[in-house]
Amino acid sequence: MYAMIDFGGNQLKAVPGEKVSVYNLDKKEGELVENKNVLLFADGENVMVGKPYLSDVTVKLEVVKNYKGKKVIVFKKRRRKTSKVKNGFRQSFTQLKVLEIVK
Repeated sequence: MYAMIDFGGNQLKAVPGEKVSVYNLDKKEGELVENKNVLLFADGENVMVGKPYLSDVTVKLEVVKNYKGKKVIVFKKRRRKTSKVKNGFRQSFTQLKVLEIVK
């Protein structure tokens, strides 16, 4: 059993018991999150596809941790000039554990 969900503009495959990472949510560890934006639900032989979302399926998630990803270097240089800028950026993520898919 799995579901494809729309979470923050990204499409994720939600399988009960597995963990998924999404862009930063303002939630603390242990809080529950409910997502009703389910695009597809598959349970063995049965597959339901929403137009665009399924109204009777929800996914319950739990916040595991908040963390930062790897550093991305942003380097700008203008040729034939003495202008250089080097910055770093670390994206914040939230790791969620899929508790159950409620139909």
